[in-house]
Amino acid sequence: MQSFYKNSFEEIFKQLNTSANGLNSDAIAALQQQFGTNSLQEAKQKSKFQILLSQFTDVMIIILIIAAVISFVVGEHTDAYVILAIIIGNAWMGFSQEYKAEQSVRMLQKMSAQFALVLRNNKPLKIEAKELVPGDIILLDAGDIVPADARLAEVHSFKTDEASLTGESHTIEKKTAIINEENLVPGDQLNMIFKGTIVSNGSAKAVVTATGMKTEIGKIAGLMEVAAQKTPLQKRLAVFSKQLSVIVLVICAVVFGIGLLQGQPVFAMFLTALSLAVAALPEALPAVITIALASGAKRMVKQNALMRKLPAVETLGSVTYICSDKTGTLTQNIMTVEKMQAAPDKEDLLKHAMILNNEVKFSDEGLLGDSTETALVDHAIEKGHTKEGSDSAFPLLEKLPFDSERMRMSTLHQHGDKWILFVKGAPKKMTEVFDKKYTDQISGWLDKNREWAAEGLRVLFFGYKIFDQNPGTIKTDEENDLDFLGMTAMIDPPREEVIEAIKQCKTAGIKSVMITGDQPLTATAIAERLGMIEKGHEGVKTGADLEKMAAEEFKNTVATTTIYARVSPEQKLNIVKALQLNGEFVAMTGDGVNDAPSLKQSDIGIAMGITGTDVSKEAADMILLDDNFATIVKAIREGRRIYENIRKFILYVLSCNLGEILTIFFAPLLGFAIPLLPIHILWINLVTDGLPGLALVAEPAEKNIMQVPPRPPKENLFAGGLITRILITGTILAIASIAIQWWAVLLGYDVKTQQTMVFTTLCFVQLGNALSVRSVYHSIFSSGIFANKNIWGAILLTVILQLLIIYIPFLQTIFKTAALTFNAMAAVIAITIVCVLIIELVKYFNKRKYFKQ
Repeated sequence: MQSFYKNSFEEIFKQLNTSANGLNSDAIAALQQQFGTNSLQEAKQKSKFQILLSQFTDVMIIILIIAAVISFVVGEHTDAYVILAIIIGNAWMGFSQEYKAEQSVRMLQKMSAQFALVLRNNKPLKIEAKELVPGDIILLDAGDIVPADARLAEVHSFKTDEASLTGESHTIEKKTAIINEENLVPGDQLNMIFKGTIVSNGSAKAVVTATGMKTEIGKIAGLMEVAAQKTPLQKRLAVFSKQLSVIVLVICAVVFGIGLLQGQPVFAMFLTALSLAVAALPEALPAVITIALASGAKRMVKQNALMRKLPAVETLGSVTYICSDKTGTLTQNIMTVEKMQAAPDKEDLLKHAMILNNEVKFSDEGLLGDSTETALVDHAIEKGHTKEGSDSAFPLLEKLPFDSERMRMSTLHQHGDKWILFVKGAPKKMTEVFDKKYTDQISGWLDKNREWAAEGLRVLFFGYKIFDQNPGTIKTDEENDLDFLGMTAMIDPPREEVIEAIKQCKTAGIKSVMITGDQPLTATAIAERLGMIEKGHEGVKTGADLEKMAAEEFKNTVATTTIYARVSPEQKLNIVKALQLNGEFVAMTGDGVNDAPSLKQSDIGIAMGITGTDVSKEAADMILLDDNFATIVKAIREGRRIYENIRKFILYVLSCNLGEILTIFFAPLLGFAIPLLPIHILWINLVTDGLPGLALVAEPAEKNIMQVPPRPPKENLFAGGLITRILITGTILAIASIAIQWWAVLLGYDVKTQQTMVFTTLCFVQLGNALSVRSVYHSIFSSGIFANKNIWGAILLTVILQLLIIYIPFLQTIFKTAALTFNAMAAVIAITIVCVLIIELVKYFNKRKYFKQ
């Protein structure tokens, strides 16, 4: 790719077939045909139909669809309608969340300049920015949005704000001289300007070198076309669904085969196999998980974390790395004077110089101008000086603007019957023009400059010169024999609350990494202040360092690096990808256009709500409404809580499903009638599992939830002894169900009553199980039995509904139940109490085993 910053104007004019007078209008049509319009192409985006269709691709949803079709075929229409209602409801919730997830590139288009002032045939012409072509000469003034990438030909005190593109926290002084260096990132190409950035000061003439998708912002738009990342829960549920589907098919085939061998009617065994399939599928699981994530998102909004994509709520709990942009995320994005040292008895004069020696404009919106100069003015005003007071004491007469050669700025003022010249600039350039009487002191001032610079501070020296007579128009020659006035040091300071947030991340086993377009020294200083690294840390990697690395070295380097400086958007994206290849789950925070590709690639992209660009917000999964890094920690806590509660729900629902399967499987083998009908199983799976399940996912977080490391990204959904708990609880439910059916047969109850007793036993024992699973190891009574009032409400409601479908005649017809006698109901309640006590006893022994380890 052509590096125009290394070329002379003659070479550029020759390559682009242009001149200082601009292109000939006759050549424009051919050039537009060759290069296309100066606009950004839209990435391929999903249509509404594609988004809706994707909701039906989950294995569990496909199995449910098959179950609904079979139910229709065999005449079980009620079951089929219930299953279809679940499928449609779940699809609608997913569709409504994903509809706006693919809009990032459209937002990039809105950033492009609409019009440009161009020289053609040596005449200025205002045209639509999309009509620009390489070789056009553009004219720019303060306030303009740069319409295309261009090489600067002329500059007059010209500065640009590139924060949204490169991450620089202050405006950039531009120049025209050739830069003879290789592989410079955009932030270091000081003789180039870039599409979408803003002219903050001065004027310039430049030759367009790239348009549309060939510009730096266009490359970012191209990087946006990365595949959406699946969340940990989505990956785990996908594996679980596949495993479950195999198990279901095997069980159904075995039961169907055994029945046929026993001489059972084909239709009856088909119905039994269908009952097993319905029993094995946790129909409420997709809906409960969606609702759990939605309620979690609602709680997060109250803590200033807006979730744009529901699955990302749970992803936060898996995060092992937070890759954060520096400017505006870890820092305040406001340059601030931190240190000031005035010459003896000259502090007041120095503050006057800070207010007067600049290009800052005062407006109703505040101070407008270069961030360094506004910081100086702000500091002087905070210390009691006023613009009016300084203007009155030192009326401005002349101004000699800053330029990149002198690296100084001078202003001439009248002061009584004298004239005073204030000069500020880069330390080394200022020491060249101080009076010779300061020769012995200069080395001390430069040592102080180096000391402050090592802390990441930007240092300026001030000088002054008094004239007895008006010197008239000031020239650079007047900048000599200056008296030393003082020095100032400033920085974009870190957010105070971020320091505590990073400490909490360390406690929670999450590594915080800084990725910035700023200078290595500044990045290191901020990282030290935030506690991300120890003082003296030398592991900073720059964009130039990364450029030289082979893929394997790059992958190994990211595993140990905490600070990246002067990196390009593409390198940010590659850092995130490399971490993911290392098995990490990556959260990326940012607020600029330069962050958008890596926000989209990361497992969870986090944009800033106040300072963030629309592009970064559209690329993100989560938006911090208060721009507070500390909010991420609260969101991670909520993510961990949701995941643990979903695991509790899975334990709850699968233990019941296993109980149903074992009951249906063994009851016929023991010579009993089919114990449960499909409609009973659907009721248990949706109502008995669903209502308390919704309350379970709102269970408060465990106290130590942020003192444990993130769960391994590849950890199984059933890790931590979950399978053992499911097997034991499911077996207890099955034994209770078969026992109650045996007792019913013994007393001569008919088949419908037997089925109703088994149905009610499973329902009531499962409600007791809901109380038990609230805590992994602690007893029902020791874990704050009434702490979650919602679960008690759900249990009460479920019991009432169960009694209604048993005792109300028209509901008996729909749900195929029979009214139970007092003795029958008493037996059901008795066996329920026994089962809950056994489940608690098993938990007690598990707890003892756990704490012995």
